[in-house]
Amino acid sequence: MLKAVNITKKYGDSAVLEHFTHDFANGKVTAVLGKSGCGKSTLLNVLMGLIPPDGGTITRGGRISAVFQEDRLCENLTASANIRLVTGKRFTKPQIAAELSAVCLDCADKPVRELSGGMKRRTALLRALLAEYDILFLDEPFKGLDAATKQTVIGYCREKIKDKTAVFVTHDREECAALADEIIELDHEGCTF
Repeated sequence: MLKAVNITKKYGDSAVLEHFTHDFANGKVTAVLGKSGCGKSTLLNVLMGLIPPDGGTITRGGRISAVFQEDRLCENLTASANIRLVTGKRFTKPQIAAELSAVCLDCADKPVRELSGGMKRRTALLRALLAEYDILFLDEPFKGLDAATKQTVIGYCREKIKDKTAVFVTHDREECAALADEIIELDHEGCTF
């Protein structure tokens, strides 16, 4: 369903990814771990098809859902309306409110522009998790959350993505331990080791 073969990506003369190859296991969560600037987000964007690689091939099947580094919410819509953009009528308003409550949010009817950064992050995450998808991509999905909230959200995530194919980017080893079935580490040049 998701496979990268010999992926190279350069910005100018600088290679962010060089000869990256990986066969992502179906129904498993893969964490891409590394320091800032090592190519994690670039890899995710290449895997999603948002930026083309300079070399190599990506095989990707099915529908995707994603959380980006930026929340990408519609600021004038409510939290509930943002989620319904991807769920349509599959969830009722009370069901969406219950999902929001599961990640410690009581803001279904509040415009997103009135939410804190952490509340926006959880809304963006819920929107991605409740969409219909075959592969889920998460770029630093828990950034900006305090420790207690993060643990609640990771637990919620673990239940929602059980037996699903997901790739998430992080620099946090504890997040990897809590959520990932396998870990890919990128060094400063974007090479696996």
